[in-house]
Amino acid sequence: MSEPTRKFARQFDLTRPQNWQKEDSSNDNNFYTMPRLVAHVDDNFIDTLGKYFLEHLPPRATVLDLMSSYLTHLPPEYERGKVTGLGMNGVEMQANLQLNEHVVQNLNDNPKLPFPDNTFDAVLNTVSVQYLINPVEVFREVGRVLKPGGQYLVSFSNRMFPTKAVRIWRASSEEERILLVAQYFNETGLFEEPEVFVKVDQNGSNFWSSLFSAKDPVYIINGKKK
Repeated sequence: MSEPTRKFARQFDLTRPQNWQKEDSSNDNNFYTMPRLVAHVDDNFIDTLGKYFLEHLPPRATVLDLMSSYLTHLPPEYERGKVTGLGMNGVEMQANLQLNEHVVQNLNDNPKLPFPDNTFDAVLNTVSVQYLINPVEVFREVGRVLKPGGQYLVSFSNRMFPTKAVRIWRASSEEERILLVAQYFNETGLFEEPEVFVKVDQNGSNFWSSLFSAKDPVYIINGKKK
């Protein structure tokens, strides 16, 4: 279901260093050295996200796929413009057929994006926001490289690499994670109030269905640059 744009009050203390701790505190470069040429979400998530992209992205948009990997999830019928990937593993991005070019960069080491101001029509962050230790700085950089009116589409499910997700994410419920990402947007001062899209499989609410047939929930937070 889609939710109307609404005001999100500040919910979390983002200044506490312990919020950004990870169970595995080693450098992320080590964890992402091995290529993972797989989808990290199920077909329901991919299909829902693809339809959302088709409805919200303008044709032939200049797109940055942030924290990119093997798949960008733009639907086949979307008329692509130039798509740039920025992620941790060059082998994965080289195998991503939707990317025109890619940059290898660890945003937790350096949140500064290597692009000029007002470069992109849209920035995508798919099932990766939970790994950022400086999310507001990264969101601020996204606001800088987006064109005025451009969109930042942050999507996530309930899956993660738990040892690499930050503590505040692990400790939050799925609903709280929506509020957390909305706060990242609002802390920058660069975006309009974000729009929220939620699709949760209600048939997966009991034990047996959760084991055998539940679909990955889909959460999309879409912020438009002022």
